[in-house]
Amino acid sequence: MAKFSLICCIVNMGDSSKLLKIASKYGARDAIISIGKGTVHNQILQFLQINETRKEIITMIVETETASATIKGISKDMAFDKPHHGIGFSCSISEFIGSNEIEKNKKVSEVKASMYNAIYVIVDKGRAEEVIEAAKKVGARGGTIINARHSGLHETQKLFSIEIEPEKEKALIITKAESKDDIVEAIKAQLKTYDSDEDIIFVLDVNEAYGLHGK
Repeated sequence: MAKFSLICCIVNMGDSSKLLKIASKYGARDAIISIGKGTVHNQILQFLQINETRKEIITMIVETETASATIKGISKDMAFDKPHHGIGFSCSISEFIGSNEIEKNKKVSEVKASMYNAIYVIVDKGRAEEVIEAAKKVGARGGTIINARHSGLHETQKLFSIEIEPEKEKALIITKAESKDDIVEAIKAQLKTYDSDEDIIFVLDVNEAYGLHGK
């Protein structure tokens, strides 16, 4: 039975088409593209209140045996080693539910320890920014806010089988593993001020990461 990994890349607006062509060269096929915004750490831009940039988030599921070569190839061709060219990371998937019912509810991969973690926080629309601000107070260098696409009244998105309604936002924060607990606790403390049962936090171990300058 095949094992799967998730590859996520965050690039500047308009760069997703180039990335998808590169990814297909390394064996990736299907992808989901979302629109989000990232924070910019520049004092002049912050002073001018232009400290957010629109981003495209490309999510792909590939077989684990090709994941390392795929993310390395994308990073090289997209020049993730240069600042502001984008970031990319891969995570193991412990369970994958797709159109093939044979795979349903079967464990397909083992999550390995990592130097980095990806923290996902799902909150009501308009609250993702305060989640990232709370995380920054304890060492996070920023994050990406992803809006659920709303093309129908009752449309939902699914992220690891979790339904996300259009009125929700996803905050994605990539951090070093040693900072993960402090960041999660800071986010939990911030979310408790609303006493909501609908907020969701989950953390993924990152297998490989590229473009995380100074993170």
